[in-house]
Amino acid sequence: MSLVDDKPGLSRAPAAQTDIDAMMLEIGRRARAAAAVLALASSEQKDKALHAAAAALRADTPAILAANAKDIAAAREKGLRDSLVDRLLLDAGRLEGIAAGLEVVAGLPDPVGATMAAWERPNGLKFERRRVPLGVIGIIYESRPNVTADAGSLCLKAGNAAILRGGSESYHSSTAIVAALHKGLREAGLPEDAIQSVPTTDRAAVGKLLTMPQYVDVIVPRGGRSLIERVQNESRVPVFAHLDGLCHVYLDAGADRDKAVAIAVNAKMRRTSVCGAAETLLVDRAVAAELLPPVAEALRAAGCILRGDAAARAIATGMDPASEADWDTEYLDAILSVAVVDGVAGAIEHINRHGSHHTDSIVTEDAAAAERFLSEVDSAIVLHNASTQFADGGEFGFGAEIGISTGRMHARGPVGAEQLTSFKYLVRGTGQTRP
Repeated sequence: MSLVDDKPGLSRAPAAQTDIDAMMLEIGRRARAAAAVLALASSEQKDKALHAAAAALRADTPAILAANAKDIAAAREKGLRDSLVDRLLLDAGRLEGIAAGLEVVAGLPDPVGATMAAWERPNGLKFERRRVPLGVIGIIYESRPNVTADAGSLCLKAGNAAILRGGSESYHSSTAIVAALHKGLREAGLPEDAIQSVPTTDRAAVGKLLTMPQYVDVIVPRGGRSLIERVQNESRVPVFAHLDGLCHVYLDAGADRDKAVAIAVNAKMRRTSVCGAAETLLVDRAVAAELLPPVAEALRAAGCILRGDAAARAIATGMDPASEADWDTEYLDAILSVAVVDGVAGAIEHINRHGSHHTDSIVTEDAAAAERFLSEVDSAIVLHNASTQFADGGEFGFGAEIGISTGRMHARGPVGAEQLTSFKYLVRGTGQTRP
């Protein structure tokens, strides 16, 4: 049976399902064994693997781009929209960025073994809270081949084994990238099983991955709402949820006009396909007549389609009407919803009602308004006078990210190497017994 060519959605014979279950259990078993080795690997050994993997990516550029060309051709044949093809596309520049990202991760402090806190009790017992790897991390993601390298490198840096299940559209690209990562692991004397990709596009493999708590410690899904909801509903393993990027930019009464224009255009149009791209622009009613027309003009000049509420359309002509569904839509395209709100309170209310708790920004020179926004907007990342496109682990100094967690448990915001660790307590005594 060809696992790669199985088509999602087709019924499969019990024997085929059994084959996939057995394959996934074997992947999990090997990952668990590799995780035990990685947990004890030195910082120097892990960093050597990352540098060697970066060198392999550069050396294998022609093969990786050829694999990506297969994925791009298939995506265009399927009729994927341009913004999704852009997510999938690799070129020499992007691949160099991926290789450089591995080197940045190698240069980060090793979180494993770091002392988080230490104290001594009156009885003489000495306590230490120390970072340790999570273990085995399953990453399920859609058509972003760069995530293959980001996730693999961050898991390795934090001493975790990774099981990668990328989207079917990026299958060939991700497989080629994993081959380069394996070269780095071999050169450093670490097990190749530390980074494994699921060798099938059959969705049954995802279902099995979600139900292997004996082998998998955490699931990290990256993708659309349907993927996240499936993972949250079916997983028997803890989940770091990366939900929709329903990001907002709010232009306050105290906004500087030039900053408002620059930030709004960059937040939406720098790259429309990333999760940190703004999907809704909110403008304070007190300055909408003055501020919205130049911002709307700049957005349209950059190629953005605007969908406004009645108040926004009355101020800046040429907008399409916004429906109620638009406020809850992650376009990932050159489309932006626009609403006029009643000050910072109205903006906060709109964001907390329609947002996905991902990333939201206020543009203002009013310090009090900024602090209220930063305090009351319930999102993982909240910015003042900066573009939402800074929602990226690299921009936070994490080297890369495995995703932006919109949940509240364990990790929130960009999930880097440090967020991929847990901790344990070390207690040292001199013979104490408890009375």
